[in-house]
Order: sequence, then C-alpha cells, then structure tokens
Amino acid sequence: MSDLPHLNETGEVHIVNVGGKDATQRIAVAEGRILMAADTLAAVREQRIKKGDVLAVARVAGLMAAKRTWETVPLCHPIQLTHAEVTLEPLDDCSGIHCTGRTETVERTGVEMEALNAVQAALLTVYDMCKGMDRGMEITGVRLLHKSGGRSGRWERGAES
Repeated sequence: MSDLPHLNETGEVHIVNVGGKDATQRIAVAEGRILMAADTLAAVREQRIKKGDVLAVARVAGLMAAKRTWETVPLCHPIQLTHAEVTLEPLDDCSGIHCTGRTETVERTGVEMEALNAVQAALLTVYDMCKGMDRGMEITGVRLLHKSGGRSGRWERGAES
C-alpha cells in the first residue's frame, strides 16, 4: 500500500522490523536556531538569566533528550548511543543561538531522530529559561544535516540530486 516503512501492507502503523539489518556505525547531525532580542542574548552570554546558566542547562537537556528519544517519538526503537554531543553558540549578529546535535551508535537503525530531538530539547530549554525576559523568541531551522551508516549509506544536506 505504501513505500513508508512505518505502514504495513494494510496501511496500519507499526514499528519497523530491523532484526534482519546489520549493526553498523551510524552518525547523524542536526541543527536549529532560536532567535531572540539582542538584550536577551546579552543576558544569556553574561549569565544574567535568573534560572541559571542557560547554555549549560540546554546542553544537558539536549543530551538527555537524545538518550530518551524512543520514549517521546512513538515509532522509534530504543537504541544505545555510543556518543552524543550538543553545542550551542551565540550567533555573530546577536540575533540568537545556533544549536548542533550529533549522535552516534553501532546499531541496526539510525540516529537521525535522536540528533533532531537533542536540538529541539536544547532550544526549548533556552526558550523556557529566557521566556521571562523575551516571549517573542522563535525556534527555527531545525533540520538534519548529515546521516551515515546503514543500507542507505551517507546523506548530506545540499548534496542530494
């Protein structure tokens, strides 16, 4: 009925059977941004946000989210990450913060959802910690940049034909 792997022959949703796949090294990188007022970013940089060190807390939130993606995304397999990294960097033009999430595993299924979830959770944490100062913040541009491993091999944003 469909080429979508999460639908069976009759169109019902199910978790994909990865039992026949080989465990291979798999890597995914995602990114996103949170746009904010310049004075809000200055307060983040100078650690003047009342809730604490925004970038440190957001980094930990992203790492925790990567490890627990299967609990919030219904059709994801629980996988063991071999590495996860979340970076948050203030943008040079003082318009906000850029976040990158990188996840790695040696498994039978990919880690794209874990990288995307890490970015989303980190950016949501920035929003939560700064909302008292700036309710107009905007999370934007969350997307996959890279994935490698598995049957489909390597994919890079911008390299697709």
